[in-house]
Amino acid sequence: MSLIPSVFGNMSVFDPFLSDVWGSDHDISTLTNPRIDWKETPKAHVIQADLPGIRKEQVKVEIHEGRVLQLSGERNVDKEEKNETWHRVERGHGKFLRRLRLPENAKADEVKATMENGVLTLTIPKVEEKKPEVKSIEISG
Repeated sequence: MSLIPSVFGNMSVFDPFLSDVWGSDHDISTLTNPRIDWKETPKAHVIQADLPGIRKEQVKVEIHEGRVLQLSGERNVDKEEKNETWHRVERGHGKFLRRLRLPENAKADEVKATMENGVLTLTIPKVEEKKPEVKSIEISG
C-alpha cells in the first residue's frame, strides 16, 4: 500500500491494490470514501472499513474474478417529516463501491466478515507457506 499522496484523491497510481468508484452522478449527495485499514498478520489479512450509520444489511461483500474483494452498499437519505425543519445536512448519502485486489497468499474463498459499531472487519486467511523440502544426502567413503 502506498503512503505517497496522489492527485487523484485516495486512489494512488502507485498502488495496484486499490481502486475506488463512488456515487452515481458525481453530485454532492454521494458518500465519500469510507476509510480502510489493511494489516497483515502471520495467519491472515485483516481489513477494517469505517461505515458509520450503515447497518450490515446495507453492505455487500463479494469476491469477483477470484481475487477482487468488493465492498458496496447504500446509505439512504433520512425522510423529512411534516413538522420538521432541517437546518443542515452534511452527512453523505448514496451508493458506494470499493474494490481491493487481494494478494496471491490470500484465501479468497474463506473471507469472514463482522460488523460492530459501524466498523466492518474482514478477515482473509493466508495460504500456508510451503517450506522448502530438504533431503539429506549420505556421503559414502
